[in-house]
Amino acid sequence: MKIVNIFLFVILSLAIFTSCQEKKGAKVDEEISAEKIEVKDLKKAKIEISGMTCEIGCAKLIQSKLYKTDGVTFAQVSFEDSVGIVDFDANKISQKDLKEVVESAGGGDLYTVKEIYVVEEIPNDDSSIGSK
Repeated sequence: MKIVNIFLFVILSLAIFTSCQEKKGAKVDEEISAEKIEVKDLKKAKIEISGMTCEIGCAKLIQSKLYKTDGVTFAQVSFEDSVGIVDFDANKISQKDLKEVVESAGGGDLYTVKEIYVVEEIPNDDSSIGSK
């Protein structure tokens, strides 16, 4: 009788342990499928800008506005060359949006984007992303 009780206890324990394991695995699968997977489409663009009259007041202002824009991972604006270089996630921000950011800097009537060229696709790994 004692052996039968021990045997039933072991089987019951295994059944409970196994069912708990399956529920935990199911929960992990649900969490993984519920996570939002963010896909990045990283690009580097060259922006030709007219209307800048100085390095500090103009170029740095535009660079700062670009840096603060969601989807931009790197920005550098050169007054001397009248050019901005921007790394951006095309899934978050478009070339049209970049143009609007530049042209709205300084009140909206100072700077004009002549042209935006996508100069390269950036590999989707964190080692090549410029940081803010």
